[in-house]
Parts: sequence; C-alpha cells; structure tokens
Amino acid sequence: MIKEVIVVEGRDDTVAIKRAVEADTIETGGSAIGPAVIQRVKLAQERRGVIILTDPDHAGERIRKIVAQQVPGCKHAFIPENEATRKGDIGVENASPDSIRAALARVHTEMPSAETLIDWDDLLMTGLVMHKDASERRMKMGNLLGIGYCNGKQFHKRLRIFGITREEFAAALSQLESEEQ
Repeated sequence: MIKEVIVVEGRDDTVAIKRAVEADTIETGGSAIGPAVIQRVKLAQERRGVIILTDPDHAGERIRKIVAQQVPGCKHAFIPENEATRKGDIGVENASPDSIRAALARVHTEMPSAETLIDWDDLLMTGLVMHKDASERRMKMGNLLGIGYCNGKQFHKRLRIFGITREEFAAALSQLESEEQ
C-alpha cells in the first residue's frame, strides 16, 4: 500500500489508480476546488503525505498548481500525455496500470528553496527553449525526467523545485539525443 494519499481529479481516476496500486485517493471534483477539498488535502499532508497525480493537460496542471500552492510540500507524479490518451481523450483514467505505477515510482518532491542547478542558458544551448523543436524536446525531456510537459519558463521552474541535478539533466539529454538519431 502506498503511504501517501493520491490527489486525483475524479472518480474514474480513482478507479484507474486502484487498478494499478493499493492506495487512498482524494478527488478534487475538477478544477473548481472547494475549501473542503483543500482542508482534506491539508489533513492528509499532515498525517500521511500527499502525491498529486492529475491529467497531463491544462486543467490538470491548473489543479496541480492550486493544490501545491495551498498545501506546501506535496509530492508530484506525472504520466506522459501519450500514455494517458485514448481516442483523443487525455486523462489518468486512460493510463495503463503500468504507466500509473511508473509515474508513482518516479515521484518528485517540491523543494521551493532549492538553488538553480540548471540555468536558462543551459536550456537555450540544449534547444529546450527558443528553438524550432523546443516544445517537442521539452515534452520528451519532461517525460525522461518524470516532471511532465510544460512551457519553457515552467520547465525551468520544475527543474529547480524538484532539484533535478546536472547529472540527471545530462543523462536525460544524452538519451534524448540518442533517440533523435
């Protein structure tokens, strides 16, 4: 059983989680997260810890930000978009049990005061920002690092708050470049 409580968007996500692992969930009921839900998440964080696992889309990212802002110290798990998409529908409920287990195995904890290990120039030099293929490269790197897909500014922030080291970054970049050849 997973010790932490997993925050998901809805009932179908809970069903998918329970197919993959033994865990308790809190459902946000979508992006209109009420104070009662936030209070339950705060209590779960105090008692057991929390892992946020939302859909890899705009709404899921919005929910992730709201919960993380209201409840500091949450852990984050990300399912790559291509593993959470079925018939054009994106969501945790579409991910296979293996994809869910893999995401939960690569949980990242926020480290808000962490120093910047990878700077903006690193992202420029590696084609992750201001490059014709930057968006696609960030998606692949985000999947390799287990931090999900986002725009350049948010990607830089995630590298910092999840404490991605230069070694991890270099290894993922090396894998990305070998896959592109």
